[in-house]
Amino acid sequence: MEEKEDINALDEIHKGSCMGMDAIDFVLDKVKNEDLKKELQKEYKEYQKINEVIEGIYPKYNEGKPHETGIMTKAMTWSGVEMKTMMDNSTSKLAELLLQGVNMGIIEGRRILNKKKINNEVNKIISEYVTMQEANMEELKKYL
Repeated sequence: MEEKEDINALDEIHKGSCMGMDAIDFVLDKVKNEDLKKELQKEYKEYQKINEVIEGIYPKYNEGKPHETGIMTKAMTWSGVEMKTMMDNSTSKLAELLLQGVNMGIIEGRRILNKKKINNEVNKIISEYVTMQEANMEELKKYL
């Protein structure tokens, strides 16, 4: 049973990292504040690193590849960003949108850590993901 929990946990965090990268891709061209732009580029690399770690260990738990965001989810995220920034694409608004996504990632990561029976290797990756998201949240708050 633990192995299935490990696979599910890795899939969820991989999807969360993909969504974070997608969101950054969708807002980066709207960002006018150079400091925020640099912060988002740093965060993008952190998401990539988490994904690389997951992709590296995933074959130990399951055949195939970890789940990513589907085309419909990407389209909905993009359209949501476009709609919410149509009238206001200020630095504060962009930070707010990104914070909402980061918060969802923290909640999902914490939920996995608190409820699922996962092995130490997977637990460590998810703990790093949550810690990264919490640090990103603190950085993004500066731009509200």
